[in-house]
Amino acid sequence: MAERNLVNPEEVTWLQYDILSLLQIRSYLPKELSKHLSISRSKLSKSLVGLHNLGYISQSPAQLDRREMITDLTDKGRTFLVKTDEKHNELLVDAEASLTNNEQQLFIQLAEKFVSELRERRLNNETK
Repeated sequence: MAERNLVNPEEVTWLQYDILSLLQIRSYLPKELSKHLSISRSKLSKSLVGLHNLGYISQSPAQLDRREMITDLTDKGRTFLVKTDEKHNELLVDAEASLTNNEQQLFIQLAEKFVSELRERRLNNETK
């Protein structure tokens, strides 16, 4: 947990981090973000408010339907992602130094298995 606080002093949630990562690629409408992340619009709205309060995103009316808001990453949001990536890379170097090559391979296999299981559960819940 202490390492997470070093990387993420503002305590951005995983969902908020995912939103920022998507916005690093391009701007999105809220309905696109909620669909892409498989979350409700109300859950997305709460996360967007938090990111807006931190100054990491901005929103402006869409060209075609001014009731919809285009969500963009601000310069402060981009800086946050750059600094976070730098800290993640530092942690990766530390992890690589503390694990043998065999342990690293085992860790990768176990992590991939776990992610696959989580993805399958999520997809099964979506089809219900």
